[in-house]
Amino acid sequence: MYDVRDWRHVFKLDPNKDIDDDLLERVCESGTDAIVVGGSDGVTIDNVLDLMVRVRRFPLPCVLEVSTVETVTPGFDLYFIPTVLNSTNSKWITGLHFEAMREYGELMNPDELVVEGYCIANTECKAAQLTGVSQKMDKEDVAAYARLAGHLLKLPVFYLEYSGVYGDPKVVQKAADILSETKTTFVYGGGIQTAEQAKEMGKYADVIVVGNAVYDFPEEALKTVAAVKK
Repeated sequence: MYDVRDWRHVFKLDPNKDIDDDLLERVCESGTDAIVVGGSDGVTIDNVLDLMVRVRRFPLPCVLEVSTVETVTPGFDLYFIPTVLNSTNSKWITGLHFEAMREYGELMNPDELVVEGYCIANTECKAAQLTGVSQKMDKEDVAAYARLAGHLLKLPVFYLEYSGVYGDPKVVQKAADILSETKTTFVYGGGIQTAEQAKEMGKYADVIVVGNAVYDFPEEALKTVAAVKK
């Protein structure tokens, strides 16, 4: 069984975006620790299955970040279950999770489920608009959510998501300091487009996520793996 605590770098691929076979091969053979399949809109069971089958040709973990119950399908190594800690809508904290457990709970392998305590720091992104996150986060807000995830709820993962915007390293460092006292893995995602940015955030976060750059700046995105792993 794969353990997120052993990872340093992952690529997140959006089922709703096109990626050709050549680039997908380079991404999967880059040395990254895992491929996470997930997105905020246009995610369907068909495009999830298509991307999973293509990634499955390579010997690395393939993970589904669940955004809708309808797209859950067997065949992934792990299933990341986001609970949006700073959402104003309980649907995104426990509501959908309850529905999934009621419908599919008996079929799920609990060892394959990883709960992510999400803190969405960019209120302008699609994920924030979808999940009802409207309050802008300052350093102390993020620190409080890190404590909530690591100290109080003792979640396996705290995911600080800037979603397309490069975050404030001081905020990330503060969260990292708090989570270093816990067993919670600190994952950072958002706006990483260069090896230098990956290296900077990699000083603080346990795992960095590179997503949009794969499609927008693929050559730079591929360099982020070595930048973090060194």
